[in-house]
Amino acid sequence: MMLQAHLFSLCLLILYLTTGYGQEGKFSGPLKPMKLSIFEGQEPSQIIFQFKVNSPAVSFELTGETDNTFKIEPDGLLYLIKPLDRETRSIYNLQVAALDAHGAIVEGPVPVTIEVKDINDNRPTFLQPKYEGSVRQNSRPGSQELDPTKNPSYSLVVSVKDMGGQTENSFSDSTSVDITVMENIWKAPQPVEIVENSTDPHPIRITQVQWNDPGAQYSLFEKEKRPTFPFSIDQEGYIYVTQPLDREEKDSYVFYALAKDEHGKPLSYPLEIRVKVKDINDNPPTCPSKVTVFEVQENEILGSNIGTLSARDMDEENTVNSILEYRIVAQTPQIPMDGLFLVQTYSGVFQLAKRSLKKQDTPHYNLTVQVSDKDFKTLCAVQINVIDINDQIPIFRKSDYGNLTIPENTKIGSIILTIQATDADEPFTGSSKILYRITQGDSEGRLGVDTDPHTNAGYVTVKKPLDFETAAVSNIIFKAENPEPLVPGVAYNASSFAKFTLIVTNVNEAPVFSQYVFQARVSEDVATGTKVGNVTAKDPEGLDIRYSLRGDTRGWLKIDPVTGEIFSAAPLDREAESVYRVKVVATEVGGSSLSAVSDFHLTLMDVNDNPPRLAKEYTGLFLCHPLSASGSLIFQATDDDWQSFRGPQFTFSLGSESLQKDWEVLKINGTHARLSTKHTNFEEGVYDIPIRINDGGRPPLEGTVSLPVTFCTCVEGRCFRPAARLPGIPAMGTAVGILLTTLLVIGIILAVVFIRMKTNKGKDNVQSARASEVQPLRS
Repeated sequence: MMLQAHLFSLCLLILYLTTGYGQEGKFSGPLKPMKLSIFEGQEPSQIIFQFKVNSPAVSFELTGETDNTFKIEPDGLLYLIKPLDRETRSIYNLQVAALDAHGAIVEGPVPVTIEVKDINDNRPTFLQPKYEGSVRQNSRPGSQELDPTKNPSYSLVVSVKDMGGQTENSFSDSTSVDITVMENIWKAPQPVEIVENSTDPHPIRITQVQWNDPGAQYSLFEKEKRPTFPFSIDQEGYIYVTQPLDREEKDSYVFYALAKDEHGKPLSYPLEIRVKVKDINDNPPTCPSKVTVFEVQENEILGSNIGTLSARDMDEENTVNSILEYRIVAQTPQIPMDGLFLVQTYSGVFQLAKRSLKKQDTPHYNLTVQVSDKDFKTLCAVQINVIDINDQIPIFRKSDYGNLTIPENTKIGSIILTIQATDADEPFTGSSKILYRITQGDSEGRLGVDTDPHTNAGYVTVKKPLDFETAAVSNIIFKAENPEPLVPGVAYNASSFAKFTLIVTNVNEAPVFSQYVFQARVSEDVATGTKVGNVTAKDPEGLDIRYSLRGDTRGWLKIDPVTGEIFSAAPLDREAESVYRVKVVATEVGGSSLSAVSDFHLTLMDVNDNPPRLAKEYTGLFLCHPLSASGSLIFQATDDDWQSFRGPQFTFSLGSESLQKDWEVLKINGTHARLSTKHTNFEEGVYDIPIRINDGGRPPLEGTVSLPVTFCTCVEGRCFRPAARLPGIPAMGTAVGILLTTLLVIGIILAVVFIRMKTNKGKDNVQSARASEVQPLRS
C-alpha cells in the first residue's frame, strides 16, 4: 500500500509538471479564498490547484461539498477523482485547511468555490414527434402569398441544431410540422348603397364584417369628426344605419371597422366601409333670385340672346332627378303682342322672338317662367328692361367760352371753368352720360375735365402747374362724347366740340437750382484758391442770378457770385471735418429779389499729414524694483489720418541707439508694441524712453514720443513711492545737506549773539565800576 501511494503521488507530480500546473501563481499559491473553473467531462486525477503554506503546517484537510469527487494531497495538490457533470451539479463549495504534524488546524479553513463549466454534451430534442398548426390568408405579414384554393396545406420538416450550427461538434434534431391554410374572412365588404330619406324602421342592417375567430370585439370609427355618426355595429359584426340619410346633406360616407381582443388590443388592420347615399327626387327646382333682370336694346335684332335663367335643383347632378325644363307661361304687358320672347327648353336661354322692341311702347316686360323636373314645378319671375339706344350725340350749349386769364401760380385742383353739353338719350344711362376730353391745346396735360354725374356739367380743373414762360396762351378745344358707342349711321359733329382761350399771366418766381444737393470731392491738401465745385440755378423769368454762401463757419470756401463756381479760401483739414456742408443761396437780380437755397457738400479726401502719436498719455507705467526677470510694457499708437479698411500699420523702434543695450521694442500688431528690458540691472527712478513710430503712409510720416517708465518698490502689486521720491520734494541726501547747512547757519548766528552779549556785559561792568568810584567824589 505504501508503494502504491508513492506511485500515485509520483504520477500526479509528473502530470502536474507536464501540464504546467507547477507554474507559480497560475495554478499554485498561498492558502486563501478563491474561485476555480473546471470543464465538465474531464478524466479523473485532473489537478486543479496546489496550495502552499509555511511551517508548522505539514498537510491539508478538504471539507464541504466534495461528493467524493475532489481530494487534496498532503503537499496541497487539489485534484479530481471522477468526472464532473454540469447538468447534475454546477457549483461545489469546499473548505481547505492547513494542519500541523498533530493534525491541528494552523491556517484556514478558507472557502474554495468550484464552478463547473459547460461543454456541448447534450443534443437538442423536440417535445413532440409531430406538430400541427394553421394560418389564415392575409392575417399577418408574409401570409398574403398563401392561397387556400391552390395549396390548402403544407407538410414541413423543421430541424434544430445547437451551437448555432457553426462547429462540427454540434448536435441536431428534426420533426415534422403540418400546416393548414385557412381562408381569411377579415376583409372589407363591398360598397353599400342606401336610398336617402328611407321611411323604413331604423336601425337597418346594411353589411357585415367578421373576424377569423370567435370572441372578437367590434367597433366603428370615422376620420371625419361630424356631430352625428349614423352607423353602429353589434358584436356579431353586423353594421347598421341608425337614421334616414339625406344625400343633399352628405352623399357618401367612409368609415372603418376594427376588431380587438378581450384586452382591447387590435387584432388586425381596420377595414374600410364605404356607403353611398342614393338619390331620390325629393327637391323641387329653385329660382336663382326673386326676380331675374335682363336688358335688351330697343333696336335688338330677332333671335338675339337676351340672357340665361339658371335655376337649381339640389338632387344629384346629371340624373333624371335634376334635369330641368323651362317654359314661359305669362307675359305682362302683352304690348304690342304676346309671345315677344321665347326660352330654350333645357338651357334657359332667352331670345327675342317676334320683333324689335320700342321703349315708347313699354320700358320693361314681366315674364312668368315655369321650371320643372320630372316630379316638381316652380314659377320664376323674369323682368326684361328695354334700353334706349345711343342715337343722340352730346351738344354744347355754346361752342366758344371766350378768353380765360389766370395767374401761373393757380393752385392745383382749382376749378377755372364750367362747360355744359346735353344729350337727348335716356337720362342716367350710358347713352346719355357725357365725358369731356381735351383734344387740342394741352399736350402737357396741365388741365382736366371732371363730369358731374347728375347734371353732366364739366368742371375744368388745373392738374399740373401752369407756366407763363413755356405756355402763356393756349387755345383749348373740348369734345363731348358718350361711354356707350353710337348706333351705326350716327356720328359726332361740330356740335360736340367747344373751345376757349387760356391766358396765363406771369408771376415772379424764385430761382430754381438744378439739384437739391450739390456734391464734390477734393483732397484736403489742395492749394488755396483751387476750384472745388460749382452750382447752377435758373430764374423762371430769365433774370440774372447772384450766388452766395451761408453757413461757411470755418471760412474754407468762397463762391463766384456770377458763375456759381466754388473755390477753397483757406487750408482744408479732413481731420477737423471730413464732409464740409454749407448752404448756397441763389438770388435774382432785380424784380422782387427772390432767392432759393440748396446744399453743397464737400467731401475731403485724406492725405498723410499727421505723424503718429501715443493713443493716450502713459503716466502710470512702472516695473517693480528690483527686477527678478526681464520686464515688459505694452503701449498703443494712433494717427489722426483716415485709416483704410486694414487699419493703421505702424512700425516701432527706439529713438536712441544708446538705449539698445538696455531696451528693445517689438511690434505686436499694426497699433500695439511691447517695450522690454534686456537685463535686470536698473536703479530706482523714472526713465524717459524715446520711441520712434512710422506710419508707413505715402509719403510716410514719423514721430518720436517719450514713454516714461518708473522703477519702484512694489507693495501688493502697486508701485510704492516714498515722499522723498515725489516730484518737487528733494531726495534724502539733498535734504540732509540742507538740514546741516541750516543748523550751521543757526549755530553761527547764535555764536555771534553770545559773543556780543559777552562783550556788552564786560563794558557794562567797567562802566559800573567807574561810576562807583566817581560817586563818592560827588557826594
